[in-house]
Amino acid sequence: MVMAEMMTEIEHAGRVLVIAGSDSGGGAGIQADIKAIAAMGGYATTAITAITAQNTLGVTAVHPVPLDIVIAQMTAVLDDIGTDAIKTGMLVNEAIVLAVADMIEQRAPGRPFVLDPVMVATSGDVLLDEGAEAAIRDRLLPLATLVTPNIPEAERLAGGKIEDIDGQIGAAEALIEMGARAALVKGGHGSGSVARDVLVSARGMEIIERPRIETRHTHGTGCTLASAIAGLLARGYSLSDSVKHAGDYLYEAISRAPGYGSGHGPVDHMWMIREYSA
Repeated sequence: MVMAEMMTEIEHAGRVLVIAGSDSGGGAGIQADIKAIAAMGGYATTAITAITAQNTLGVTAVHPVPLDIVIAQMTAVLDDIGTDAIKTGMLVNEAIVLAVADMIEQRAPGRPFVLDPVMVATSGDVLLDEGAEAAIRDRLLPLATLVTPNIPEAERLAGGKIEDIDGQIGAAEALIEMGARAALVKGGHGSGSVARDVLVSARGMEIIERPRIETRHTHGTGCTLASAIAGLLARGYSLSDSVKHAGDYLYEAISRAPGYGSGHGPVDHMWMIREYSA
């Protein structure tokens, strides 16, 4: 049986290829991605783009993985295991961004692709060079099923200042005009007692509201949400349902944060497993 036939037979099996950096603290990056996808009932494969030394206080070192090794990881996964969805996080530099775009176009056209435009860590450390940022706009945005920026990332990608919900809507619409099929502009960096996420897609606009949780334990929330969405898309859920279910999962994970570290601590990625195994 040829690989194409095998992939058709097990479509929506929940496989997600994650292309992102490693977080030694375990709260963000590949580590968060794997946990979130598993919590959604999916199966994560990985291509690591960078090894970072970090904890809840910040990033102390970044070692980019050589381009040929990043490509080899993606190729190894797709040649054998296949994928039902793709999620990207920290892509480090322009060469890696372009290689990922080529891979999606050539090896995974039509597969759901969740673009988490990781640019700055929760601690404020910059994780992407300027050339990569332009390449994300030009090459990856037009391939994205969904792009999931927070407010600072949306400001950098779409241009302009976001000061309220109208600004979030405008940024989401701008990202659609730039080629993304859908945009989720998250409101976690906003103010007020209610956090509002704006989802704009071909189906229209949805504003998702949840009470804001006052906590410093938000490390890796963007990675976690995007990966949870990708895991659900890979299992065949609709975009709207994936965004809502993943958001509910993340909200509970934040509220149950274990309190590790002295800075921006991780969320409780595996709360669902403990909940249902108790």
